[in-house]
Amino acid sequence: MKSRSYYEELFSEYPDVVTLDEFRKMLGGIGDSTARKLMRGNHVKHFYIRDTYLIPKACVIDYILGEHYAEYRKALKVQVE
Repeated sequence: MKSRSYYEELFSEYPDVVTLDEFRKMLGGIGDSTARKLMRGNHVKHFYIRDTYLIPKACVIDYILGEHYAEYRKALKVQVE
């Protein structure tokens, strides 16, 4: 598993608070509906202001390092194989 510092460096070009589109890119180009499901399921800490999702970059990294994302990645590998 990669460390927090790895992801901080990887995402250094992104602002401290990202939009839903930037969040999708950070997770490898996931679909819009998948990203919104993550938000609605409160898997990623975020703010919802004026019909706009705003996600702190630190929360994206927390999600990537968390258990839910690991399970999601494992499920994707099973589907591909």
